[in-house]
Amino acid sequence: MQQLKIKVTVANRVYPLTINRKDEEGVRKAVKTIEDRLKLYEAKFEARDTQDLLSMCLLEMAVKVLGDEQKIKVNSSLEDQLLAIESIIDSHL
Repeated sequence: MQQLKIKVTVANRVYPLTINRKDEEGVRKAVKTIEDRLKLYEAKFEARDTQDLLSMCLLEMAVKVLGDEQKIKVNSSLEDQLLAIESIIDSHL
């Protein structure tokens, strides 16, 4: 993999990163999403403490990730059940 050195800014702080070139678009999209959420929280709650804004953003994203993981587990379980049903039907044909 070809490595790429980039700098991203989150909450007015610059972070140098070394990433795989193929991941650059995803990293930049993530940074933009974080910055957009921070601006929204800042306007909505009139909070000026960056730590609070980052914490709210992190909490929101963690809840979403955990929800997505739960959906994947349910879908995987459903797929297993459908395969078992298909196997039963096939054995009776």
